[in-house]
Amino acid sequence: MRVIGLMSGTSYDAIEAAAADLELRGDTLEMRPLGHLSAPYPDRLRDLIATSLPPSATTVRTVAELDTGIGQAFADVAVRAVRELCGGTADLVVSHGQTVYHWVEDGAVRGTLQLGQPAWIAEATGLPVVSDLRSRDVAAGGQGAPLVAMTDVLAMAALPGTPAALNLGGIANVTVVAPGAEPLAFDTGPANALLDAAVRHFTGGACAYDEGGRRAGAGRVDPALLRVLLDDPYYGRPAPKSTGKERFHLPYLLEALAAAPVEEADDVLATLARLTAVTVADACRAHGVTRLVVSGGGAHNPVLMRMLAEELPGVPLDTSDALGLPSDAKEALAFALLGFLTVNGLPGAIRSGTGARRAALLGTLTPGLGPLRLPEPAGEPPRTLRVTGEPLS
Repeated sequence: MRVIGLMSGTSYDAIEAAAADLELRGDTLEMRPLGHLSAPYPDRLRDLIATSLPPSATTVRTVAELDTGIGQAFADVAVRAVRELCGGTADLVVSHGQTVYHWVEDGAVRGTLQLGQPAWIAEATGLPVVSDLRSRDVAAGGQGAPLVAMTDVLAMAALPGTPAALNLGGIANVTVVAPGAEPLAFDTGPANALLDAAVRHFTGGACAYDEGGRRAGAGRVDPALLRVLLDDPYYGRPAPKSTGKERFHLPYLLEALAAAPVEEADDVLATLARLTAVTVADACRAHGVTRLVVSGGGAHNPVLMRMLAEELPGVPLDTSDALGLPSDAKEALAFALLGFLTVNGLPGAIRSGTGARRAALLGTLTPGLGPLRLPEPAGEPPRTLRVTGEPLS
């Protein structure tokens, strides 16, 4: 089955698309990646997302505008992916949409909202669309995140020791696969969320992020600010747990700076990078991680990667490319994989990773232009992922 995965992370800077041929062979899921592409959001739509996210107030009209605008933008990227990545032929589109709110109270997720109406994708491509993948896990008592854990667990199944996969998006999440134990997955805390918010603040919106980590690399970590930031009770909560920009946003950072003022903007950025490195390393040490496989935008930040290496001496750091999953495309490929499991009647969430009562079938299915025909349900779930460059027969 040829599947296109679409997603936009908490940094909401672009829509990512990745395509792959997927096939179940016994307990092995074979994946042949076909390529990936990235398309920035139109400026007006990106600005509308930015001004609608917590802690800002919004209106139902704006929510409707976002649902339509994001859906149309995703549809445009899906059409490109069919043409440019799939040679004009695909079987399924899987859309994560854009998270605009992840509702957490006292450590429990009450709801989650991803916008991007899938009808626009189905209409533009003519293909069936799996969307809204997080809500079913939440309804089953789970965190609805991190859903990339299924791909992580399958991809790391054959690795020795206690490997972990780390995704550095707006929020950092980790998946730990320890021998003889159920997999564990959770959000460790902010990655790029506070860094990007700080850059926008200190540049008056002229810059969206710290390119190459240059400003963080030029700064010095402020111990007082780091202590204030590390005092957040989120870090002490047991997994499973999840968080988002509803918690880690600019007013949150400004409140910390009021308690521990820092004169130089670059020092703030250096401190925020160290915060991510420390909280990720604490999580890895707590679970005996022996190898860390990194993906996401933060993997391109040499300062953040250097700090991670400093905080985890003796733990090898690789990118997910070493497992055959391009780090820039891994999340989009992960959602393609989840949609493939859904249409084959297999659960996509890992109960021990999200804390759900059961591993649920994920997502809502929107038909394409033709009759909806699903495969016969698979007999058993996959246990490993094999990524290949060869055509699947």
